[in-house]
Amino acid sequence: MFVRWRQYLRTNPPWIAGTIATVLTMISLPTGIWNPLERAGYNLLFQLRPQQEWDDRIAVIGIDEKSLQEYGQFQSWSRDRYAQLLRSLDTAYPLAVGFDIIFADRSPDDEKFATQIDTLGTVVLGRTWTRLQNGQSTPLEPVPILAEVAANQGQIAHERDPDGISRWGTLWVNSADFAIPNLGIAIVEVENFLREAEGKPPIATLPPPDPEIEFQNRLINWVGKTESIPTYSFFDIAEGNFEIKDLQNKLVLVGFTATAADDPLRTPLNSNPPTSGVYIHAAIIDNLLGDRFLRRMPMWGEILLLIPIGVATGLLLARRTLQRRLAVVLAFPFGWFAFALGMLTWRTLWIPVATPIGTLFLAAMGIQLREQWEKQQLMRLFEKYVSPETASLIWQHKDEFFQEGELLAAELNATVLFMDIRGFTSISEKMTPQELFRWLNRYLDTMTACIMEHGGVVDKYIGDAIMAVFGVPFPHAESTDIQQDAANAIAASITMHQRLERLNEELQQNGSPLIRIGVGIHSGLLMAGSMGGMQRLNYSVVGDTVNIAARLESLNKQVEEERPYNILISRETFELVRDRFIGKPVMEIQLRGRQEMTKIFTILEAKSKE
Repeated sequence: MFVRWRQYLRTNPPWIAGTIATVLTMISLPTGIWNPLERAGYNLLFQLRPQQEWDDRIAVIGIDEKSLQEYGQFQSWSRDRYAQLLRSLDTAYPLAVGFDIIFADRSPDDEKFATQIDTLGTVVLGRTWTRLQNGQSTPLEPVPILAEVAANQGQIAHERDPDGISRWGTLWVNSADFAIPNLGIAIVEVENFLREAEGKPPIATLPPPDPEIEFQNRLINWVGKTESIPTYSFFDIAEGNFEIKDLQNKLVLVGFTATAADDPLRTPLNSNPPTSGVYIHAAIIDNLLGDRFLRRMPMWGEILLLIPIGVATGLLLARRTLQRRLAVVLAFPFGWFAFALGMLTWRTLWIPVATPIGTLFLAAMGIQLREQWEKQQLMRLFEKYVSPETASLIWQHKDEFFQEGELLAAELNATVLFMDIRGFTSISEKMTPQELFRWLNRYLDTMTACIMEHGGVVDKYIGDAIMAVFGVPFPHAESTDIQQDAANAIAASITMHQRLERLNEELQQNGSPLIRIGVGIHSGLLMAGSMGGMQRLNYSVVGDTVNIAARLESLNKQVEEERPYNILISRETFELVRDRFIGKPVMEIQLRGRQEMTKIFTILEAKSKE
């Protein structure tokens, strides 16, 4: 009855769906298909993480709206404004001052500005590159008079990710001749040099340049919103309107902060509206001072992480109810996100969020699709032999009797029914094969429907004979259930006779042979389970109960008295249904293996329910 499941289940163990999901995820990693989701996860992690304090040794002097209002448009500013700023800062003794501004064009006030740069002695100037139409780039450097007196120079270029968020800081740009530090590194270098001259330890350990990497990037740890970084108006500082303690012993950055600036910076905490580009250098300095740049798990580490997640998902979700499966699928993202948040907060490690969760969902979908396919195969098979309700019940309890693709053998107390057509051999000799098949299939379809309607399972078709079992595949231990199985078998037999009358009327009109049947029914213990060889398995029942039912069916030929139904049942079956059906004994025989005579009964009618 049931095709073999061993081969499928053994070659597709529960963890296979998770493994396939993991492989698909790993294959897709180099394509970058997960990157948009990972970037979104990155943003959310920072937004959920408790904001930390920026290093208090950092300060920003912003060219803000107030400064533009007082001094006019930025393009019209003379270098004397910057000289004035440095004269004011000289009274505050900052550690170093870095300009996030490019002074690439000559100016009448360059000498004044250079004098103040030299006087302060710790000024770092910015430089960058412009990209030409042919793909080449040309450097934008401070004019020589300023470059000669500057303590250091630092590049101010930075790249944005496709979603506009600045996650990476370019610490070094390496060329064939030399390495150019980021403005933040250049500022810290100045202070480290001064401290070294005084015999003091460096303020921060700087990452060395790697000549093998042109753009040496690090993940920025945005510890908080940029609004919490102390920021002062350029105008106020230049005019001396500040407290010396605000800038004393500070690493100072000078750059645009006006909202109309053309250098917007988007961070996971400052994206709408964006902040100003000068703050990326403040963040780099902060990460240098606190040694808290983010680390990202390498691709090989991500792969090693995905393998146990995929396999565990397959094992965890397989053979679970839909409710439990949904609970796991919904709980895992929250749990994993909490874990990723903890790693970001306390270990400054950015672990993937989208790929583990995506692997889980892919595995869950694979398991669901695989199980749906299994169910369709199983239901398609079972529904041919049992009622849809019974097939659904079998699927719900499949784990109770399926193991390694086989239906487990079990001893059951059931009722077996055998039936066949009287005189089938002589009938078949008078019909062509095509006519015989149509005639026989119509009969078998009608009889099978009667069996299934009464909860029976068609075990097999043997030519014109049908073997059916009532009480499988679930063991029935209660006497009421065993009695009901026997009653269902007899009720199905009566329905067969009634349906056969209508079928014979149609056959007679078509000129086809009429059909008479004989039915044998016996109740008792039997063994049920998978039977067959390595290539094919059937679910069937064996035992003396089956043999007796077959013997009773054949005895119908020996009963000559008139009966309403050609049904013979054993005494054991009659004892189970005597309160529901009226029967009478028709013969006594000695069955093989039994010493005493066995009474055989026939069924006359069902008892009234009154």
